[in-house]
Amino acid sequence: MHLVRFNPMRDLFGRENRMSHIFDDFFYPTHGGDETSSVWDWKPLVDIYDNDENIVIKAELPGTNKTDIKIDVKGRVLTLKGERSTENEVKEDRYHRRERACGKFERAFTLPAEVDPEEIKADYNDGVLKINIPKPKEHEPKQITIH
Repeated sequence: MHLVRFNPMRDLFGRENRMSHIFDDFFYPTHGGDETSSVWDWKPLVDIYDNDENIVIKAELPGTNKTDIKIDVKGRVLTLKGERSTENEVKEDRYHRRERACGKFERAFTLPAEVDPEEIKADYNDGVLKINIPKPKEHEPKQITIH
């Protein structure tokens, strides 16, 4: 057993913080205790990485139809938007808990340089959207020989 020093300020502010969370959790439920993502503003999770030829964006979009996803490129900004609709199999009053968010979403990503939109390829498989953005040729490293 370890001793904890009494700090009245910690206990005072701790109770206020806990009460605030109780009201927030009731009126604005969150996924898995993450305070930054609310059920009301769903944003798909993404991974962004690059390999030798491409910048790759992978987005989790389970339950979204391929026809409901739009990808736009303007300048250096790639915008991913769409909508995941609700399933009407169960009446609203029969739900005990509803954690899966539905609705419209939009994510925008700034690319390191302007790319040709015609060269971008996108595949949607098993609820994962994979966007391959070719790196511009002028930004590839150039080998300089020393004489």
